[in-house]
Amino acid sequence: MQDETLTPDDRDFVTALASGLEVIQAFDDETPRMTLSEVAAKTDMNRARARRFLLTLHALGYVRKQQRHFELAPKALQLGYAFLSANNYRSVIQQYLEDITDEIGESSSMGVLDGNDVIYVARSSAKHRLMAITLSVGTRLPAAYTSMGRVLLSQLPDDELARYLEQVKLEPHTERSITDTAQLRNCIEQVRQQGYSIVDQELDPGLRSLAVPAFDANGKLLGAINISTNAARIDFDTLTRSFLPLLRDKVQLIQAHVS
Repeated sequence: MQDETLTPDDRDFVTALASGLEVIQAFDDETPRMTLSEVAAKTDMNRARARRFLLTLHALGYVRKQQRHFELAPKALQLGYAFLSANNYRSVIQQYLEDITDEIGESSSMGVLDGNDVIYVARSSAKHRLMAITLSVGTRLPAAYTSMGRVLLSQLPDDELARYLEQVKLEPHTERSITDTAQLRNCIEQVRQQGYSIVDQELDPGLRSLAVPAFDANGKLLGAINISTNAARIDFDTLTRSFLPLLRDKVQLIQAHVS
C-alpha cells in the first residue's frame, strides 16, 4: 500500500467514519452538551444525518443522551487513551516535564500538531495559573499563536507549510497577535533558523512561552516541549539564558531515552 493521504473523493475514503468522528469532535469546552439541532449546525449536517450518527454513537457507548441534549460519555476517553498507550514514550516525557516544573516552578507541556491546532499530550502544571482556561491533556490551541505551534510548523516541509499559510485564519486574541500571513511566515522561518520559539502575549495577556522541538533516537519528531510563564514575572533574558538551555538539555535526554 502506498503511503498517501486519501481525499473525500477517493473510493477508499469512508465518509460515514469521517462524519462520525466529526460529530465526536464537535463536543468541546464551549459546547460540552448540545441538542440535535446544535450538533447538526456545528457539523454542517442535516438533522436526519446528524441524528443517525448520534444514535449510533449512543448505541456504542461514546455518547449519552439526557432528554434533548447529547454529551460525550466516559467511553470516549478510550479514543485518546489509545493514542497515549500506543506512544509509550509519554511516561518518559512526563517525568522530564515534571523535572522542569520542580526546577524552575513553571508549567511545562508537550504538544503535537493536528491541523491548525496544537494538542496537549503531556503536561506538568505549576501551582500558579496562567490562562483563563484550564490547560490539560487534550486541550487544543491555535498553532499560530503558541510557541509549540510555531516550532511544529517550522518542522513542516515547505509545501505543507505553504498549504497551512494559505488556508489558516489569523484572528487576534490580544493586541499583540499577528494577523498578517507574511509576518507569521517570517516568524516561522526565524524559528527554523534558531531552533526555538518565543511567543509573547499573543494568545492571552500576560502569557509568555518558550518551546523547542523534541525528537526520538532515530530523529523522528515527537512533538514540541514548552515552558509557559507570566510575562510580568519572567523576562526575555531569563527565558533565553536560563530556560532555553534547560529545555535543550531535557530534549537531549528524551532523544537519548526514546527510540
